[in-house]
Amino acid sequence: MSTQPLSQKEIEDRLRELPGWSVGDDRLRREYRLGDHFAATALVVHVARIQQELDHHSDLTLGYNTVALSVNTHSAGGTLTEKDFELAERVETIAPGHGAH
Repeated sequence: MSTQPLSQKEIEDRLRELPGWSVGDDRLRREYRLGDHFAATALVVHVARIQQELDHHSDLTLGYNTVALSVNTHSAGGTLTEKDFELAERVETIAPGHGAH
């Protein structure tokens, strides 16, 4: 997985494949709503496991029934890379199983 910064066009193309995600302040972001605090906490734990597998970690914010992710690649100067989009894609795959929307 490349840690080379993506071009603006590459970022825009990749974002089209990730409804609900956005880019702001050089970070890829998404907030999920869940049924309750337990479901939100379970999603955070599942995301943490994926992050360990990828060796790529986002900022995670846990609210009562929300989970927010914000990520960029520090080793690429805080820009967006394939690693960020791989993490987002993996989270999108598991989020519905936790009731996230």
